[in-house]
Amino acid sequence: MNLRKILYIIVGMLGVGLGFLGAILPLLPSVPFLLLALFCFGRSSEKLNAWFKGTQLYKQNLESFVQGDGMTKSAKRRVICTVTLVMGVSFCFMSHVPIGQISLFFVWLFHMIYFLRFVKTKDSD
Repeated sequence: MNLRKILYIIVGMLGVGLGFLGAILPLLPSVPFLLLALFCFGRSSEKLNAWFKGTQLYKQNLESFVQGDGMTKSAKRRVICTVTLVMGVSFCFMSHVPIGQISLFFVWLFHMIYFLRFVKTKDSD
C-alpha cells in the first residue's frame, strides 16, 4: 500500500469521526465531513468505500445527495443554519481583521448560493 492511499484512509477515518460527531452535536456540520470521507475512501480502498456506503450515517445524510436526488428541506435548513451560526461567530471574533471578515462573508455567500440554488430540494422520505 502506498503512502497516498494510507493518507486517504487516515483522512477518511477522520471525516467519518467528525461526521459522526456532527450528527450528534448541533454546531458541527456532518455532511461536509462525510463527503470528505466518501471522497477519500473512493480514492483509497474499495472495501472501505463499500463499508462506508453501507452505514446508516451515509444512508441518512448523503445517499440521496450523491445519487442526485438532492437534500430534504430539513437537512438543507440544518446545514444553512449551522454554516451561518459558525461563520457568524467567527465573523465576530475577527472584528480587528477586516480582510478576514470579508473573506468569511464571501465564503458564507458562496455556501448560501450553492445550497439554495444548486442543491435540489426533495420531499421528505
